[in-house]
Amino acid sequence: MKIMITEKIASESVDYLRQQGFAVDERLGLSQAEIEAEIAPYDALIVRSVTQVNRSLLEKAVNLKVVGRAGNGIDNIDVATCTAKGIIAVNTPEANIMAAGELAVSLAFVAFRNVCAANAGAHQDDFRRSRLIGNELEGKTAGIIGMGRIGSIVARKLKGIGMKVIVYDPYIPAERFEQLGVRRCDRLEELLCDADLITLHTPKTKETYNMIDAPQLAQCKRGVRIVNAARGGLVNEKALCDALVSGQVAAAGIDVLDKEPNYDKKPGEQN
Repeated sequence: MKIMITEKIASESVDYLRQQGFAVDERLGLSQAEIEAEIAPYDALIVRSVTQVNRSLLEKAVNLKVVGRAGNGIDNIDVATCTAKGIIAVNTPEANIMAAGELAVSLAFVAFRNVCAANAGAHQDDFRRSRLIGNELEGKTAGIIGMGRIGSIVARKLKGIGMKVIVYDPYIPAERFEQLGVRRCDRLEELLCDADLITLHTPKTKETYNMIDAPQLAQCKRGVRIVNAARGGLVNEKALCDALVSGQVAAAGIDVLDKEPNYDKKPGEQN
């Protein structure tokens, strides 16, 4: 079996596949067009979040039997087309959930405590503390959008530092909210109005794409903090930029972009 890997995964995983007798080609840094041009001979494809396993690619993957995402979610895989072609689509839903949850919490700290500004200032010999006064998280209200595996981890950790936690997720049963000791919001608008911090933990779908746009940001408290360590496109980037400039949003911690960069290219090599 021939396996193509288009994005960096742990070297131990690659070694394991080779030890099992698979022919593994790490083809890192390829453009989408280059991947489509080379996919034909391969039986399996391993991706992360950048490679789009869409209809165009799948039409060219004449030998493909399985596609796997090394991570949580499958929003970059056209599961319907895979199913129609008899291609198995799999992922690793719990592989990085703790890391993702901890990253979201760390971004919240950065957004409240002005860590990035302090770091940048220190590198410029600027130690004026009056410019770096942050805000405490304890006692503030954290609004979590999406309470799956990662959202639940974030809820538990934010409660642990003394934040009040409210959650919007219409697909989670009421008893789950009670188990975590968080307040359920029946409408997204309720969360937007009450939260000092908004952190998103949903997949990217037609329903959630740009779910936080200019109208939603306008409903938030002035000076709200926004964290998105889930999927690019959940927050409209232009609307967020405008809200940051106006002061409606005080700070944002963003780990994902609507158009993700190529994570295997050096600075200056991005398309």
